[in-house]
Amino acid sequence: MNWNKILTIGVGGGFILWLYNFVMHGMVMGNTYLKYSLFRQDGNPLWFLLVFVLTAVFAAMLFIKTRKAWGAGPKGGATFGFWMGLISYFPMFISPLTISGFPYYLAWCWGAISLIGWVILGAVAGWFVKK
Repeated sequence: MNWNKILTIGVGGGFILWLYNFVMHGMVMGNTYLKYSLFRQDGNPLWFLLVFVLTAVFAAMLFIKTRKAWGAGPKGGATFGFWMGLISYFPMFISPLTISGFPYYLAWCWGAISLIGWVILGAVAGWFVKK
C-alpha cells in the first residue's frame, strides 16, 4: 500500500468533505433544522473534521485496493464514490424511524447530500491515483 497517497487522500478528501458538509448542513439545510428544532451543535467542529479524515483514509484504502475496477482519473474515482454513496444512502432512512419528529423528506435530503459527498471524495481520490 502506498501510505503517502492514502494519507494525502485522507487529509485532502476529508477536509473537502468537511467543508462540503458545513455548507450543506450548516448553510443550506440549517434553517430547516432550526424549523424542526432537530439539532444543535454543541461539539467542536474539529471532531467532525477528524471523522471525515478517518472516513476518507479508509475510503482511500478501499479505492486503492479496488483501483483496477474503476476508470482512470477523477471520473473513475467519482464512479467509485457513486457506488459508495449508494451504500450510505439507504441507512439514512433509519432516522425517521428512530428520531421523534424527524421529517421523512430529510432522509431523502441526507441521502442525496451523502451521495454527492461520496462522489466528491471519489473524484478527489481519482485525481490523486491516476493509474
